[in-house]
Amino acid sequence: MKILFFTGKGGVGKSTMAAAAAWQLSQKYRVLIVSLDPAHNLGDIFGVTLRNRKSRFTDTLHLKEINLHKLSEQYLEREINVLSSTYRYLQTLNLDNYFSVLKYSPGIEEYALLTSIEETIRTEGKFDYIIFDTPPTGLTLRFLALPRVTMTWVDRLIQIRRRILEKRYTIYRIRGELSKKETVLSYHEGDDDVLKRLRTLKKNYQSLNTILQGENCSVVLVFNPDILSLKESQRLIEGLEDLGFPLRLLIDNKVTEENKETAEHVERDITNMKNVPLERVSLSRALLDGKGGKLYDIPEDIISRL
Repeated sequence: MKILFFTGKGGVGKSTMAAAAAWQLSQKYRVLIVSLDPAHNLGDIFGVTLRNRKSRFTDTLHLKEINLHKLSEQYLEREINVLSSTYRYLQTLNLDNYFSVLKYSPGIEEYALLTSIEETIRTEGKFDYIIFDTPPTGLTLRFLALPRVTMTWVDRLIQIRRRILEKRYTIYRIRGELSKKETVLSYHEGDDDVLKRLRTLKKNYQSLNTILQGENCSVVLVFNPDILSLKESQRLIEGLEDLGFPLRLLIDNKVTEENKETAEHVERDITNMKNVPLERVSLSRALLDGKGGKLYDIPEDIISRL
């Protein structure tokens, strides 16, 4: 299974390019395209209504739009349930007051998106291609960075938790058991639910990071022949390089005779940063025919590189 992330500045046409690529690939392969962008238009492109679930467009092409708000709520509810269960012996502290503000915590949307990506990759193995239409640059880089960032934090939390257990066991040995009715806490690593949870998280993120940085996963960068698109594309390329994500293809979209000179300038600056194959798509090729969402063909060279 190959995994492709179509990314770029908002408005450059990455959703259209992702949809066109998915459509053409589905003529030979089984393809799932998933929109992660909060400003969805995948359903509009194919002329269907999508409601946060997988929908069959043809026998070989399935579509899905992720409801980021609902996904974030589900992620938060799941994590709060885990915390409530783990720390039920601290109910007297009224943890609900702390949980009520977690929805405003930075990173909730990024973790929710990452969870959705992990679940999609893990459960949709029947597809030959999974194409993710990503949010604009900033959010994309943040959620792609999360596996490595999280593993760093989890390693640190595991160290802290092990020290807590050591000190807890020391105190227990000094004071002994005070009452038969007192809450029994874990004193050994193998019995501690928190440590088990942390190690499971680390294993899951290691596995996801291995997949995302593997040879079957890559990024397609879509940009337009203008300076603003150039600048954001340059930032994205630098970010992907820092994170170790392979950039497979550059697509200069919406090229016309009028902006051809600017297109050449933008392409030159981008390819000087990264020696990656580049393809042009003219403005007319990126349009729909208005009949059931069928897309005009994009150059065959693009499909062959995916």
